Amino acid sequence: MYKKILVPLENSKTDRAILGHIRAVARHDASAIVLIHVADGFVARNQERLNLADSEEIERDRSYLSTVERELVAEGFPVTAVLAKGDPADEILTAAEAHGCDLIAMSTHGHGYLKDFLFGSVASAVRHKTDIPVLLLRAHRGE
Repeated sequence: MYKKILVPLENSKTDRAILGHIRAVARHDASAIVLIHVADGFVARNQERLNLADSEEIERDRSYLSTVERELVAEGFPVTAVLAKGDPADEILTAAEAHGCDLIAMSTHGHGYLKDFLFGSVASAVRHKTDIPVLLLRAHRGE
């Protein structure tokens, strides 16, 4: 059913929830997986404009993304990994379009309406701005 699944990762424990779920979906549908992590710190958002070197955060994110990519490839999945920089929701949507993804699968914190309202929610922004189906999986409490 799904040929290419975009999986945004945030380099946190919540990633385990969506990765565990998406393995089964991708295996069932023989889907390719596109992993994306969006670095959104000061250096990431201003790197090109200010000609800045990679920050420790970007280096950690690149390493994490590479590790997850290797694990999935070792399990037999076709995987592409993307390290983007900027606004997470915008970069996720750009990658989904650029890679021809037909599903976006995200893990959410599930911290509720008040915190989403105060701090914003990448998942909410993504689901409101795309016509691509979005699978949201709430991470277990404590993750």
